[in-house]
Amino acid sequence: MHPSEIKISDYTYDLPDERIARFPLEQRDQSKLLIFQNDNIQEAIYHDIANYIPKKSLLIFNQAKVIHARLFFQKETGGKLEIFCLEPDKRYPDITTAMMQEKEVYWKCLLKGAHKWKDVSALTMDADYVNEKGEKVQFHATANRVERDGNSFILHIKWNSDNGNSYSFSEFLEHAGKIPIPPYLKREAEASDDVRYQTIFAKNEGSVAAPTASLHFTPYILDEFKHHEIDMANLTLHVGAGTFMPVKSEKMEGHQMHSEWIEFSTNLVERVISQLIDNQNIICIGTTSARTLESIYWIGVQILRNEWNEEKMHDIAVSQWYPYEVKDNFSAQEAFSAVLNYMQENKLSKIITRTQIIIAPGYDFRVLNAMITNFHQPESTLILMISALVGDSWKSIYQYALDHNFRFLSYGDGSLLWKK
Repeated sequence: MHPSEIKISDYTYDLPDERIARFPLEQRDQSKLLIFQNDNIQEAIYHDIANYIPKKSLLIFNQAKVIHARLFFQKETGGKLEIFCLEPDKRYPDITTAMMQEKEVYWKCLLKGAHKWKDVSALTMDADYVNEKGEKVQFHATANRVERDGNSFILHIKWNSDNGNSYSFSEFLEHAGKIPIPPYLKREAEASDDVRYQTIFAKNEGSVAAPTASLHFTPYILDEFKHHEIDMANLTLHVGAGTFMPVKSEKMEGHQMHSEWIEFSTNLVERVISQLIDNQNIICIGTTSARTLESIYWIGVQILRNEWNEEKMHDIAVSQWYPYEVKDNFSAQEAFSAVLNYMQENKLSKIITRTQIIIAPGYDFRVLNAMITNFHQPESTLILMISALVGDSWKSIYQYALDHNFRFLSYGDGSLLWKK
């Protein structure tokens, strides 16, 4: 069956509200870990995860950093509007360039209470913070509506500071915005979320949600990986708000998968090729890493099929249904070698592009052997990805987690799932 024919109602389960973790545990690595392999389930904790991963494995993690994407502006009449910064306008070649803009930027945003902004006059905002010298710095910002884009808006945001210094949009958000914890936590962000809703790998700014599978990792665990001869490599997928969007259509053919920015280096590609040659395990930390790694494979397929061009690299590299339409069956080593050759020939140290890939039952994982991931919402595209990995066993895995007091969603417990 083609994944477009999947009924999302077949991928639901009863998630009691009290099983959603509202806050993280005090210690990251004390979260419970469900291990699924060869149809067997066992329990551990993240603190001991290195004991359950074979030597010579390569773990792939996402080093995306969550931005303070929530901004609170004021109308001329005094009413407040919340702006949720989704992603850069298309005028910027990539998210990094957009984050470095100074004084003004064009950004795609959601507006909470947009119906109240009828006169379309400029919104204003004043915010302050204390810098490293102990000095109070005040920002003044304005936001003007440029155009509507479906349920979102393109806004022209300008800002300046009372100390005369120029600040990038990244710095402005850091000091004037709030971190966007998931809506299903049903609470306001607290100061502790600034730390706990970031992974210890967080580096590249642009995500509006954390790659939550990595929230459990600590320096102790990384040291244990070294002792167990387990290697690590990084890539980036900037998690978009679409990750929280429910599937509203009865069948997946009616669902448009969100696209997200990805970034990967020649070093990452080389290390994956080395693992493939040595026939060693590749394990993705999170659905975001899995989505990116599999997308790199399909970029390689396009190169091998002479379908790849600069335009794709600057737009959506892998469209939603592309993996299900291609009949060629290239090996992972062939595809990744094609990507490496392309990058070397064009003197590219990294590729920044977007992926719209949907991984659902019927998908054959080309690269990874296992995934470390949290427990996801019912009827979500993330559940579909888990089902693609472990088949119908996802039902027994989730039922076990429910029966054995596992905590669910972003701040919850997690699992190590081996491909069936």
